[in-house]
Amino acid sequence: MTAENPSFPAAEPADASEQMHIRRDKREKLLANGEQPYPVVLPRTHSLAEVREKYPDLEPDTATGEKVGVAGRVVFIRNTGKLCFATLQEGDGTRLQAMLSLANVGEQRLADWKSLVDLGDHVFVTGEVISSRRGELSVMVDSWQMASKALRPLPTLHAGLNEETRVRQRYVDLLVREEARQMVYTRSKITKSIRDTLDARGYVEVETPMLNLVHGGATARPFATHLNAFDQHMTLRIATELYLKRAVVGGIERVYEIGRVFRNEGVDSTHSPEFTTLECYEAYADQFTMAERMKEIILNVADVVGTRQIETPAGTIDLDGEWRWLGVYPGLSEAVGEEITPDTPLERLLEIGEKHGVKTDALWTQEKAVIELFGEIVEPTLLNPTFVYDYPPSAQPLARPHREDPRLIEAWDLIIGGMERGTAFSELIDPVIQRERLTEQSRLAAEGDDEAMALDEDFLRALEYGAPPMGGIGLGVDRLVMLFTQAGIRETILFPLLKPEAN
Repeated sequence: MTAENPSFPAAEPADASEQMHIRRDKREKLLANGEQPYPVVLPRTHSLAEVREKYPDLEPDTATGEKVGVAGRVVFIRNTGKLCFATLQEGDGTRLQAMLSLANVGEQRLADWKSLVDLGDHVFVTGEVISSRRGELSVMVDSWQMASKALRPLPTLHAGLNEETRVRQRYVDLLVREEARQMVYTRSKITKSIRDTLDARGYVEVETPMLNLVHGGATARPFATHLNAFDQHMTLRIATELYLKRAVVGGIERVYEIGRVFRNEGVDSTHSPEFTTLECYEAYADQFTMAERMKEIILNVADVVGTRQIETPAGTIDLDGEWRWLGVYPGLSEAVGEEITPDTPLERLLEIGEKHGVKTDALWTQEKAVIELFGEIVEPTLLNPTFVYDYPPSAQPLARPHREDPRLIEAWDLIIGGMERGTAFSELIDPVIQRERLTEQSRLAAEGDDEAMALDEDFLRALEYGAPPMGGIGLGVDRLVMLFTQAGIRETILFPLLKPEAN
């Protein structure tokens, strides 16, 4: 008895089809023939891309005299009498034809190929690089070996996959759809561009804890967990902010992190419970310094992606145009046709919300009403880059009070294409005011607000050692990818969190 060929019946998946039974039988036949359906290693000499690169313009019906050993997944197969054809594909989508003739491989191996190889299998072939009579670059096979027997059939390529299957079985989506693979490469280019921009500005990339004793850095509901070693309640981080600010206190004056954060909130086309953010902090900077940083990051990403004009259903976003600054109160006033100030009564704001079809709540504070009305009425209309600034203090408890108007804070949200893409503050570094803000957050939490921040004594202790004036940025990496690809968030995340499949 061996691990590959146990003496007892192997368990089968619940959704096993007739096709899967046939493929399992072929796996058993390979083992009976003394062949491994899943060998450890193969003597591959070239990738398919390397063969194509070396012979880009081979004339039809030409033999090169070069022998290669290549491997790939079979995505097309045509078995005729004495000559069989297969198209092999490797990870980046590069394809190469393999030709198997009776004269080259012999009667038995040609018969084995016809009876044992299916679409989706990985195969390894050796042979001479040639071009066919039709000019197709090929390998004229003299030997072949199974590299990995696929027990599930590939979906019909021309029929495609429905959206649910594409996100739930992303590995299949990547196999059959070039756009899915390109999304992975595009996202990688975008995150690399962000790093390159910040590295060039002297920022240091760090990693901070994902398990937190105290959740903070944003107003959001955290995921709760338990650390058995300490018998301690923990949460998954909702932001990286508070640890990065600790690093600035410690003298790492330009610091950033690109990483996953977790918020126990709703799931829709623009929100995911786990997502990727960039946060960066710079000593002796303010919200206007960070606006320049954000603009530089996004324009550099645009150049890597290849366009500064993004076509959307609502129109063309011109990143080369004006990056407008719009105050929250002036912007809302213009949209509703009357002056809205920090002194506008809550009752009037609720009436305006009802008039404009915004779902309101009588338990809102006046500031909460202003923020919600702006988000529902004004934000969706902002197509081109707009820094929305001069928020009321409750919008961002970690932002510095406004240098000219104490009823406001120094913070902005960057809206592009009607959606928030990032935010920044002139950071609050006064430990006395910060304690007051976090104490108020704790009060809200005690009253049942599950998005309020907790009081983080260690963070306050860090500020009490003296934090330099600083500016900070939070940028949603997923939403940046969404901007340049015009895809939903489930398309931009390689393996998004989904509800379990119904059995």
